[in-house]
Amino acid sequence: MGERLLVIGGDAGGMAAASGARRARPDLEIVVFEKGVRTSYAACGIPFHVGGEVPDVESLVARSPETFRTRQDIDVRLRHEAVAIDLDARTVQARDLENDVTVTLGFDLLMYGTGARPVRPDWPGVDLPHVHFAHTLADAGRLATVAAETRGRPVAVVGGGYIGIEIAEAFVQRGAEVTLFAKASQLLTNLDADMAALVGAAAERVGVDVRLDEGVTGIEPGRVVTQKGTYPAEVVVLGMGVMPNGELAAASGLATGVRGSVVVDDHQQAAAGVYSAGDCCQSIHRVTGRPTWIALGTVANKQARVAGTNLGGGDATFPGVLGTAITKLCDTEIARTGLTEAEAEASGLDAVATVAEASTRAHYFPGNGPITVKLVHERDSRRLLGGQIVGAPGAGKRIDTIATALWAGLTVDDLVNLDLAYAPPFSPVWDPVNSAARQAR
Repeated sequence: MGERLLVIGGDAGGMAAASGARRARPDLEIVVFEKGVRTSYAACGIPFHVGGEVPDVESLVARSPETFRTRQDIDVRLRHEAVAIDLDARTVQARDLENDVTVTLGFDLLMYGTGARPVRPDWPGVDLPHVHFAHTLADAGRLATVAAETRGRPVAVVGGGYIGIEIAEAFVQRGAEVTLFAKASQLLTNLDADMAALVGAAAERVGVDVRLDEGVTGIEPGRVVTQKGTYPAEVVVLGMGVMPNGELAAASGLATGVRGSVVVDDHQQAAAGVYSAGDCCQSIHRVTGRPTWIALGTVANKQARVAGTNLGGGDATFPGVLGTAITKLCDTEIARTGLTEAEAEASGLDAVATVAEASTRAHYFPGNGPITVKLVHERDSRRLLGGQIVGAPGAGKRIDTIATALWAGLTVDDLVNLDLAYAPPFSPVWDPVNSAARQAR
């Protein structure tokens, strides 16, 4: 008998690692336990299906279970939920949910890619039929059907993070009357408060009633109940973030760290012959050098590439994360990378922040719009620590310039002289990133 790789979880982390291992090891037996009915789908696209920009939910599927089976000889077993891992015996016990039986399978190598789950509050009414999540393709299909019928009707979105922002946009595009509830004092708590205020103002401009410092306490038919009052809501969408699915790993004896995510080394190894990648495991932040947990598709796929290479007998390392992310709310683009001013100070760094206002194109060119760039750097060394951008279309992807400079360890003074492209349809003569760096200097 040859070696067997057993994969727990059939989305980005698990399947990308399985594919990488298969490329390197045609002889390896690969079995996947996936408790759902899908593999490898783009959950990040769900809000855009709900809003109607992506009409076909099936287009979000990157690779079907049958494709993995026929083209890569990967034995994908759907509706199999792993319930126990015995690291000493090298076995995994799973529940076959279709047949209601338990199966036990041995492994030589194990890939733990269980991802994350949406935060599900313990509120009265959370199970009512008009309450929805936006986590799976099944959620997406149901929510898109509901959204198409919400023009002029009250919709409550609970949560001020990425999902909350994007779902609010989706229902605005459907013509609904949207109220967005955030327990925090700002939207997008991974931005500094001054930059988040720009996002709040953008939400109000497109008709979203933003309720900050107002946590929901319960849901009733046709309304939500908060700390401050009761609001009509024919549809409620909970987008309160996600939590890593690390409990099964912890129960097996694997170490867990930030928010219960699996601890891995720079090879994505959690224990001898056991690897993990994606939203279920932690990373090292490249700026602070400390463990962090960042649930992003980019991170999951890159970690899985490393895990797959090593499972296949190669030698790859994952260099860490910056938390670079981007989203939008209608015509306002929002992006961030590295540390915020608040995060830098909490990390004990002597940080200086610079906020610069500019325009996305030459001031005279049609389609020009505002952009605000915030840079954070270390006072004495001048080392760049992070950046945030809020602005009109064309603003957001400039975060990649800042992320690249941050990855390379540049100072804000280095950033001044970066040779960035210029033409009136794309940028002023001094790109807003250069301008912010000039101001920082």
